[in-house]
Amino acid sequence: MDKVVASAQEALEGLTDGMTVTVGGFGLSGIPTVLIREVLSRGTKDLEVVSNNCGVDGAGLGLLLEQNRIRRVIASYVGENKEFARQYLSGELEVELTPQGTLAEKMRAAGAGIPAFFTPTGVGSQVSEGGMPWRYDSEGNVVKESPAKEKREFDVRGTVRDYVLEDSIFADFGLIRAAKADRHGNLVFNKAARNFNPLCAMAADIAVAEVEELVEPGEIEPDDVHLPGIYVHRVLVLTPEQAREKDIEKRTTRGPRPCGQDAPGSARTDQEA
Repeated sequence: MDKVVASAQEALEGLTDGMTVTVGGFGLSGIPTVLIREVLSRGTKDLEVVSNNCGVDGAGLGLLLEQNRIRRVIASYVGENKEFARQYLSGELEVELTPQGTLAEKMRAAGAGIPAFFTPTGVGSQVSEGGMPWRYDSEGNVVKESPAKEKREFDVRGTVRDYVLEDSIFADFGLIRAAKADRHGNLVFNKAARNFNPLCAMAADIAVAEVEELVEPGEIEPDDVHLPGIYVHRVLVLTPEQAREKDIEKRTTRGPRPCGQDAPGSARTDQEA
């Protein structure tokens, strides 16, 4: 059951226009940079992308956004991308903003075969009542908005409250990045890069993992596996150069420490350093 593929082209075989794609990462931490660039080079367009955010200008999913390859985004945070805001407000891009925990559960539930679930998150807001702008026209008018969702009252351990029904997210492809994999697709993630990556794989019909290190089956202790290979269909091993390439959104450094003490307010950006 060797899931290792020889190239990025082979890894994304079958990805076509209009598909729904989950993409791992949080900001630029743990994003599948090589796979995103392969999507760009393939010319694939009209994608519905499900991700915590849509990258930043010039990096991550921002590369696909700049080339107008994305028609719709389901995300929980979009504040670092000016092009994203421009496309959304000018009517070029449809956006479904989703509470972060709900977004995570939508993908996890799909991986568990659960089509929908009830959650208290969003009750009493536009998340449940509807009316959240999904698409504008070029004049800034709302032309498509979120629908109202089913609500139901539950008694949970003596507390009665409303819950909203959320549909799970089932994707065609999932693009993720891991620190280590074996040939069976069992994955290990590095610290914060674990973020949304396992969930994006779980929700996809075809999950593709770009990995920094490949080991043989049995070399990863079972207790160390973060995502079992049952959720992973293809493994792309990165070159050392690709593995080292990791963008950082905002780098800060600490100034000198007078007399061995941290100086208050001494943090500065690398541009200032």
